[in-house]
Amino acid sequence: MLVWFVYDIVEDKPRRKISDKAIELGLKRVQKSVFLGKVEESVADELALYSENLINPEEDSVYMFPMCQQDFKKIELIGQAFDKAMANDEIKTLFL
Repeated sequence: MLVWFVYDIVEDKPRRKISDKAIELGLKRVQKSVFLGKVEESVADELALYSENLINPEEDSVYMFPMCQQDFKKIELIGQAFDKAMANDEIKTLFL
């Protein structure tokens, strides 16, 4: 499944660990705290559980949004939204 993984984490250490884990699991960084990738549902669950164990729920937030291919094709990129080359090449190849 294609997922957007987004976070707002106050402390550096858990933020870095979660960022590294997202990349390790195959997500691509599209902004500093925004990742996108096609992963198995079990991998998405692993990342969610990993994040839940590291964040401070009183200060931090983590979101995971699944997205279908049809909706992904409707994305409009404006300004410096994220790396257009990645969106047009790498991410679209996830659906082949």
